[in-house]
Amino acid sequence: MCSWKATSSSAAFMARAAELARLGRGTTAPNPCVGAVLVRDERIVAEGWHMRYGGLHAERECLVDARSKGIDPRGAAMFVTLEPCNHHGKTPPCTQALIDAGVARVVIGTRDPNPVAAGGVERLAAAGLEIEVGVLEEVCRDLIADFLVWQTTHSTFNIVKMAATLDGKIASRQRRPEPVSCPESFARVHELRARADAVIVGGTTFRADDPSLTCRAPGLADDFLQPYGVVVTSRLPVNPDDHVLTRQRPERTIFMTTRESARSSEADRLRGRGSSVWPLPGSAGGLNLAVGLERLRFDLGCHTSLWEGGGRLAMQCVDQGLADEIVHFVAPRILGDESAPSAYAGHGERSMAEAANFRIIDTRRSGDDIMITLRPR
Repeated sequence: MCSWKATSSSAAFMARAAELARLGRGTTAPNPCVGAVLVRDERIVAEGWHMRYGGLHAERECLVDARSKGIDPRGAAMFVTLEPCNHHGKTPPCTQALIDAGVARVVIGTRDPNPVAAGGVERLAAAGLEIEVGVLEEVCRDLIADFLVWQTTHSTFNIVKMAATLDGKIASRQRRPEPVSCPESFARVHELRARADAVIVGGTTFRADDPSLTCRAPGLADDFLQPYGVVVTSRLPVNPDDHVLTRQRPERTIFMTTRESARSSEADRLRGRGSSVWPLPGSAGGLNLAVGLERLRFDLGCHTSLWEGGGRLAMQCVDQGLADEIVHFVAPRILGDESAPSAYAGHGERSMAEAANFRIIDTRRSGDDIMITLRPR
């Protein structure tokens, strides 16, 4: 297909494109986040990323940036994390934009899994452009992990957030609402909430912490819509006025519960206040969560959910194969109490061969803590 091969500088250019792509994470849903850079003489001369759903794609943003700088893209190379689209959706095909601009080479991180938009490689090659596919492919596929879920399942993309001590504890045995992690990590959690359509907790967390499940990140837009607050529990609250969620924003609160609880007087009282009560198949402690996630996506238009507690709910999410990403904060603290709740819980005796396995895709400092991002193997 081409004679031009990837080099170490190719990886560096694609890494920058991936960095740009992450800037659009959350705002492009249900489109993937994509980044692009234009390279001439082994130097990046223009950049772009897909900023928001319905806006210009990364390749076109990059070409706009080039023209604003007086740079002619003819003969240059474009590095893009995802195969340029080859269909007319909300924007014209990016393949044609690259051909019209005279770009000579296109380096692609990964192919597009969407059959409607795919075919960009073949279209560009037929037009005589040099093509390279697969530079930093795993990195670029991780960028579209949410898009892959939306393309291949009926679920939201599910992020499990956990903050634990070095010995894996998420609270004292009294379950007081005390912070485990540092203020910097707390701020990062609100960044996660900013791109979530729903924040999900279990009944124990709902009763012990009385959370609002709102995003309080600085700089939110005036029209920012707070995520739905979702509680997974078989024990519905008796008095809605006793809890922040059902007192302050009942219409944005959803209870996923057993079929029996959904027929109770407590359920009727919650519905009367404007909250939703969704019966799920299964029993207490073993609800079929995928059914609730499908309703979130197709009934309410949710694309990303953030799971914030507690340990049993997190383990159910993992066991049911629904944990698409884990963001785990490790605080440099040791509680040492065997009876304190653990980050992931709910099983009896298990061997290491039965453990759920993940791969680390990112590790970084978060104030005094370590923030580890993981995906399923």
